[in-house]
Amino acid sequence: MEGFLFQASIYLAAAVIAVPLAARLGLGSVLGYLAAGILIGPVIGLVGHETEELQHFAEFGVVMMLFLIGLELEPKALWDMRHRLLGLGGLQIVLTTILVLAGAMMLGQIWSISLAIGLIFALSSTAIVLQTLSEKGLMQTGGGRSAFSVLLTQDIAVIPMLAFLPLLALPRTPREVIEEALEQGADGAEKAHTATNATHEAALSFVQSLPGWGVTLLTIGVIAAIILTGVYLTQPVFRFIHAARLREMYTALALLIVVGIAFLMNLVGLSPALGAFLAGVVLASSEFRHELESDIAPFKGLLLGLFFITVGAGINFKVLFSEFVIVFGLALAIILLKGAVLYMLGRFFKLRGRDLWLFTLSLAQAGEFGFVLISFSSQTNVIPREMTELLLLVVAITMLITPLLFILYDWLSHRMEETGVAHEPDEIDHEGPVIIAGIGRFGQIVNRLVRSSGFDTVVLDHDLAAIQRMRRFGVKGFFGDPSRPELLLAAGLKEAKVLVVALDDVDAAIRLVTFARRERPDLHIVARARDRTHVFRLYQAGANDIVRELFDSSLRAGRYVLENIGLSEYEASQLERAFYQHDRQSVRELAALWNPNIPTVDNTAYIERAMELEKDLETMLLSQLEEAVAEQKVKKKADTPPESKAEQTD
Repeated sequence: MEGFLFQASIYLAAAVIAVPLAARLGLGSVLGYLAAGILIGPVIGLVGHETEELQHFAEFGVVMMLFLIGLELEPKALWDMRHRLLGLGGLQIVLTTILVLAGAMMLGQIWSISLAIGLIFALSSTAIVLQTLSEKGLMQTGGGRSAFSVLLTQDIAVIPMLAFLPLLALPRTPREVIEEALEQGADGAEKAHTATNATHEAALSFVQSLPGWGVTLLTIGVIAAIILTGVYLTQPVFRFIHAARLREMYTALALLIVVGIAFLMNLVGLSPALGAFLAGVVLASSEFRHELESDIAPFKGLLLGLFFITVGAGINFKVLFSEFVIVFGLALAIILLKGAVLYMLGRFFKLRGRDLWLFTLSLAQAGEFGFVLISFSSQTNVIPREMTELLLLVVAITMLITPLLFILYDWLSHRMEETGVAHEPDEIDHEGPVIIAGIGRFGQIVNRLVRSSGFDTVVLDHDLAAIQRMRRFGVKGFFGDPSRPELLLAAGLKEAKVLVVALDDVDAAIRLVTFARRERPDLHIVARARDRTHVFRLYQAGANDIVRELFDSSLRAGRYVLENIGLSEYEASQLERAFYQHDRQSVRELAALWNPNIPTVDNTAYIERAMELEKDLETMLLSQLEEAVAEQKVKKKADTPPESKAEQTD
């Protein structure tokens, strides 16, 4: 027991110290975990032989991660990814396998060993890539989604790879047969024949004894059971747990779902990660989705961290230093070769700029499933045992280099111009009395109100994704830069009654208002402003009504404060209204004193008038409050019923 507690303390202390340091240095948590493993393993020697067993346990973090990712994807979204799953992911595996096979044969390996090595290095690290993409907020980018598609395809491909590799087995020498028999005997002696082990062995024996069609039916049945359970059974079970009102039961149920699915998938020879992902997709539309996420996320983070630490701790530095040139040479060759394949496929599938580089650099390493395939290939005599240590080191080194590739991506993305796919502006074939330039959060509300009131609008925006989202909801919009004169004229600027300027870009909004006022002196322009300085610039440009982004919402919040510190709703409402009218008048006065060539803090006339207006505001609001109180007293007296005659006589 003491030994276990000591080892646990070492792993946790290493993580607590190294990971925050790495994050503060901008290196990411993954590199921190790897560095922590190297420190407590090969460098100091505090941990050693138990890391391999821990690694198998920690790989469960990958299962939980894919379950959480599945919760973010509804079945329709997964169906929309089918072309990337089959095309992008499938081609990456095939091309990488062929090129690595050719390279290994050039180095003198026979074709069967070369093919096995090609399959091993075709896989990338799901754990490192998805963890880093989530950490950096890159999962929803084009490159992030493409990388996820390839990783999901690779996880699925592990299943047929495990089935195919034994067909490549080399003939066994008598010495190898004897050594294997001795190892199996030792393993069997070490096993404790508990009831749990016996039950597990019985289940495995039953599955293995089934004919091919029986295994297929059982596999389909397990997958169907996962889907049906997710659709029909989870809600009643969650309601039953909710009735107990014990918070820990939610966590227990969430773990039961993931662990149970992993066991069933293992039983039929499928990937536990794939099963967990499938369950997550099924539960993505469940009302308990967020509850599941919050319960599983801490376990996922800890197990993934433990996995990365074991990777770092498992690096054999003796072999690494003795074969340094070979190991690093092979690791760099794998990264460059996979990078070339990924870059080519990314361009073929129309990834450009930052997305292309993210896709290329994030998947260029080997992955944790490489450890599984190497171990399995060694056990089935596909790869000579003397080669396994070298291959394990190459996989580990490529994983160790991956955080540096993400740092390279960050460096590139800050220094390159976005060269995404160029889209021509839409041809505008519609005109309306109201033109809305910009369809972000501000413009959407304006558009909904105006359209719902029965008036037609023409919506323009330079964000293609925003326009496409609108079209999904049946709202027509046109892609293009609203500040371009030809686009505004095509949208009917000459005949429009109102122009709404709701652009995020301050300078673009000024250009748009200036052009519209020059073309149409009679046009009513409603403009969105970021702050007071923007208000002044818009006034000078010719806007009629200017709305500061947060002014109305802040004013409403102030009214709620007044209502909850003693004022009545009527009194607070009157003060809010008075403040609003005074502020509008003050802004118009201050706009005349504002000078864009003089900093506001150095504009004496502006500061003096602003202070006078602030004092006027305070005096006015106090007077307004007294009037509101007096009005309420008069109203209350008028509403009081007169006393009865009997009461008057008394």
